Formats: sequence, C-alpha cells, structure tokens
Amino acid sequence: MANLQIDFDNEEMLAQIELTTREVERIFSHVLQDQDVTESCQVSVSLVSDEEMQAINRQWRSVDAPTDVISIECERPGDQDLSNDEIVVLGDIFLSPCYVCAQAERFNTTSAQEATLLLTHALLHLLGYDHEEEAEAKIMEELEDRLVKQLTHIQSSSNSPAI
Repeated sequence: MANLQIDFDNEEMLAQIELTTREVERIFSHVLQDQDVTESCQVSVSLVSDEEMQAINRQWRSVDAPTDVISIECERPGDQDLSNDEIVVLGDIFLSPCYVCAQAERFNTTSAQEATLLLTHALLHLLGYDHEEEAEAKIMEELEDRLVKQLTHIQSSSNSPAI
C-alpha cells in the first residue's frame, strides 16, 4: 500500500476506547494490506456521542436508535474512474465510544478489542463487503475474525498497549 491518510474528528475520544491514532492506523493498514490494496487511500473517522450516532443512523439507515459503528462508502480501490495517482477516498466511519464501551462490557471484552473489531468491520464495508445475505455475512465474519486474530497476535508479540 502506497499511503494511508486518516482524518480524525474528535480524536481525543479515542482514549475512551483505549486506542491511539497510531493503533487505528495499524488496524487499517493491516486490513488494506490483507486485501491487497496498493492505492493511496483516505478514510475519515469521526468519534461521536450516542446522540450524534442516533441522528446519523436515522439519516443514513432510517433507524432511530444509536449504534456502535456506521460506514458510509465513497470510492473503492480499483475504480476505473480514478486516475492512477489519485487518492482513493474510501469514505467515512462513525464510531460511538460510549456505545463501544457498553458493548465491550456486555461481551466481556475490552473496549480496545471491541473497537478493533468494529473498525475492521467498518473498513471492510468501505471495501465493499456486506452482511445482508447469509453467504455474504459468513464471508465477512470469517474475514473479520481472521484479521482481528492477526491484529491481536501482532500486538501481543510487539508488547504495545491496548488491543
């Protein structure tokens, strides 16, 4: 992969989910490398309150409730409409740290582990994966599980904090 640009909104909220911008970059870089993405990519990550997430969910999915993560796709790697040197604007990811922390507690995991899974999930959506159909869901879930296990192994062998 040539280059990854992540634009954060409210990055100070990352502390609530025990991640740093560098760790988010590592998660995304790993997913993109695994998916053989060689183009330079840009992703926007907005950390929002449950109330903001509910409004986004209502606007984009017609669901009037907060949720953990929402991805809004823009462009995909390999898009023929993009020039070779153009940055691929993958899209926007909205993450609610408060929701993630509550969900982590329910699933008996850490907020960093839950956020890693959700960020992986969200980026896979931006790359075109979906889980509307049972067969698609199985593929996406197996891919998520494999990537998160790899990320956990990488983290434990490097002794870095969080994930």
